[in-house]
Amino acid sequence: MPLRGLEEVMADDPFHLQRFLDAQNGRFETALAEVSSGRKNSHWMWFVFPQMQGLGFSTTAHFYGLTGLEEARAYLAHPVLGERLRRATAATLPHASRGARALFGSPDDMKFRSSLTLFAGAASDPDSIFRQALAVFFDGEPDPRTLGLVGDHPPR
Repeated sequence: MPLRGLEEVMADDPFHLQRFLDAQNGRFETALAEVSSGRKNSHWMWFVFPQMQGLGFSTTAHFYGLTGLEEARAYLAHPVLGERLRRATAATLPHASRGARALFGSPDDMKFRSSLTLFAGAASDPDSIFRQALAVFFDGEPDPRTLGLVGDHPPR
């Protein structure tokens, strides 16, 4: 069987979402268990709760950063990634009374806010899990830097 060409691969996955599947392989369940237990202990924030490129300046932040709402919508529509993001976000809600900083530590609490802002803007559901999490963790206030990068208005 011939190897697929780069053009064919990019047509199937124009945003290279496979990078998230690769990173989450064997690590998503750990991330979900940590969030469910109420305390993030290991390093997975970039590929479980992605945010916009341009917010972080490390190589890792750039590699896993999303380019905008179109890529965020593709992420949400992906049958594995979208479902995992919703599950991970839902797992945070029971810990809202303690706050995002207690759950994620700093600066990952702000990465979480950035991710929620991005996906709240990308989601078609006005009552999405991302908007719910923004409401309970951040009083409904989206991350202004994320809004500036996507050129969008605050999620309603």
